[in-house]
Amino acid sequence: MENYIPEAINIAQRSIMIVLLISAPPLLTALAIGVVISVLQTATQIQEMTLTFIPKIVAVLAVFFFMLPWMLMKLINYTQELFGQMSHAFTAGGG
Repeated sequence: MENYIPEAINIAQRSIMIVLLISAPPLLTALAIGVVISVLQTATQIQEMTLTFIPKIVAVLAVFFFMLPWMLMKLINYTQELFGQMSHAFTAGGG
């Protein structure tokens, strides 16, 4: 049973890295757009809260659709790697 603990930790670490890698482009885009709009709002003294939502939504959707093939390829590769590790662990007797 102890042989599975390092493998489980490795799988959890890889899963977290894949999630961070895939979520980074839309999140960083939203952050950048938010900062730019905040600077513009500060410079023009327009303090409308709804002004930030539409540009963020449009930019995040654009980045999401642009990066979708890359995101899917990362997920597919990770899933295939994970299933390969699981089948190897079960056929090799867990060692």
